[in-house]
Amino acid sequence: MAEIVTMPKLGFDMAEGTLVRWLKAEGEPVTKGEILAEIETDKATVEVESTHSGVVHRLLVEAGTVVPVGTPIAIIGAPGEKLEESLPSEKAAEAVEKKVPAPEPPQTAEMEPTLPQPETVGALTGERVKASPLARRIAREHQLDLRQIQGTGPGGRIVRRDVEAVLAAQPEAVPSPVSALPGEAAPSKPPEVSWLPVGQVSEDQRLPVDRLRGIIARRMVESKQQVPHFYITREYDMRALMDLRKALNAELPEDQKLSVNDFIIKAVALALRQFPALNAALVGNEIVRYGHVNIGVAVALENGLMTVVCRDADLKPLRLISQEMKEMSARARLGKVRPEDIEGSTFSISNLGMFGVEHFIAIINPPEAGILAIGAVREVPVVQNGVLGIGTRMKATLSADHRVTDGAEAARFMQLLAEFLEHPLRLVL
Repeated sequence: MAEIVTMPKLGFDMAEGTLVRWLKAEGEPVTKGEILAEIETDKATVEVESTHSGVVHRLLVEAGTVVPVGTPIAIIGAPGEKLEESLPSEKAAEAVEKKVPAPEPPQTAEMEPTLPQPETVGALTGERVKASPLARRIAREHQLDLRQIQGTGPGGRIVRRDVEAVLAAQPEAVPSPVSALPGEAAPSKPPEVSWLPVGQVSEDQRLPVDRLRGIIARRMVESKQQVPHFYITREYDMRALMDLRKALNAELPEDQKLSVNDFIIKAVALALRQFPALNAALVGNEIVRYGHVNIGVAVALENGLMTVVCRDADLKPLRLISQEMKEMSARARLGKVRPEDIEGSTFSISNLGMFGVEHFIAIINPPEAGILAIGAVREVPVVQNGVLGIGTRMKATLSADHRVTDGAEAARFMQLLAEFLEHPLRLVL
């Protein structure tokens, strides 16, 4: 019997996604678990696996289409099977596309008249340019005229690869601040600072807010407005942990070495197991205490943040945590995350220690009840038993939801976390 594939819900707040491209064509065989399509969400471009085995009988939406969650996108059945009349038709599927206009800068009296953007030129002349929303966005960011691009998508539709091919053929230029797409790898080194001559003032820039930055802005505003945050900061003695990490890494291959963050993930997960009120969420009139401890870890992308999820971190050995984090972070920066990479976090960690940040506070990622902000491990002056010496210290700040927990409980959690971080053999035994 033919099976209907629908637009998956890749996150609790996802309402729609853009079907970037199909990796299987009509008539091709597909097995359960094979990558069927790439879907762009508000957070990333996700590779979606087929949930059925058989033959792709029909693709119900074109690449570049914005599709609401739960909408049929493909039909998979047995070879030679006749489709039932009750199955969705192409006409029904075509109705799901919604054009999302890009934000435009506000007009002022001093501004010169704005020239038509590349994707609107065709409309002014009566010509309809067929292009996916993603292709339109890339063309707009690079000021390309869509009428000059040959489309290779269904029905001559211009898709992402067509625009990228034109960009690749152009002479190399200095990249624009908005040229990176969500999920693209960050530069390997910081950009060089360009100093202006004394007395020279640079021009103002007006940049459109892309989807990733827009969703981050919306969710963080909602979090600060609706979640009563409170904060607790504690300093941890990291000397023993750093010594243990050094000894373990001396025995491990280069690609398997453990990071400080790997130890922190494990320690936080073990502490949460004893403080279920922080591994929780307020849902309606109920507090849900999760049975699994899934640690979300913020990964910095070119134009925002993405949270990847280490599932059941309290049950996994350090080396497995390290391996999974390396793989998920790499996929996130390449825009190739899987649905399971970004779903289901129950508590989050944000670590800025690698940037030399000593202390900061993070905003809770709803509906979670807490997030831990991690600073750098530093050598600092300390007084022990009345003697001034050098210590290895790290500051961490817990942001917690006062509707779910209170200060005393959060303080005890931070106290227990010290037991794991300052006696790190407990993390490997």
